Amino acid sequence: MGIKPSYIKSIGRELLIRHPERFGREFSQNKQAVAEGTVIDSKGVRNRIAGFITRQINTGKHS
Repeated sequence: MGIKPSYIKSIGRELLIRHPERFGREFSQNKQAVAEGTVIDSKGVRNRIAGFITRQINTGKHS
């Protein structure tokens, strides 16, 4: 485990605020939603954002 860069957190939070209905508890669902909702070319960055969103939902830290 490591510290996530601020751009991962800011993009993840923004997506959760704008489209909360698109995300759920499953990483694979969130990975697909991030791929459809953004124009990020890097697969690794998309996966990190999806992982951050999944973690936020599963721990109840999103609003």
